[in-house]
Amino acid sequence: MDSCDDAFVTAAHLALHLVTRPEVASRWDARSALPEMTVGMLACHLGRQSARAAAVLVMDSPDAPLRDAGEHYRRAAWVRTTDLSDPAHDRSTDADEASQGFAAMRDRCSDTVSAVGRLLRDGGAAEVVAIPWQGWSLRRPDFLLTRMVEIVVHADDLARSIDVPTPPFPDDVYLPVLHLLAELATERHGQAAIISALTRRERMPDTVSAF
Repeated sequence: MDSCDDAFVTAAHLALHLVTRPEVASRWDARSALPEMTVGMLACHLGRQSARAAAVLVMDSPDAPLRDAGEHYRRAAWVRTTDLSDPAHDRSTDADEASQGFAAMRDRCSDTVSAVGRLLRDGGAAEVVAIPWQGWSLRRPDFLLTRMVEIVVHADDLARSIDVPTPPFPDDVYLPVLHLLAELATERHGQAAIISALTRRERMPDTVSAF
């Protein structure tokens, strides 16, 4: 396992701890912090990042990978639309999984976190993997970084939805995610907006969202 493999496994375990909290079970059908998603749907979405990794990491791709994880987000259809009804924001899988209940989600996520850990530890993960829902390929570290972005961002969404502290992530998880989000935000809003947001409360922009 290289450093990115280790970081992803750490992130996956932290996500598993969060999605299996009793507060998630007790608020399963309540609204989450995200529009049109219940707490159960959001927990399933967060927990599914390990399942996606377990499925994708064995899909060795003969195609040339994208340059980096940033290019993945520059091309992704959901990043380019703000309409929540756009097919790029399809939530049917989240809804289907949530309909099976908390216990099913807990068991499913526990199994997939264990499976992806074994896959990375045993050397069965491909170096370049195909991303079937996007139609392109990524190097394994770049793909795992995109999953860590999902975990870090949605862990905050879920924690706020159930009124618990957002779990802190270690530097090997958090800093690569922060760097990627800062890079994408700078591309969208410019250097001045990012510097103002970080250092000047009196010039705080309306948004510096990376997406």
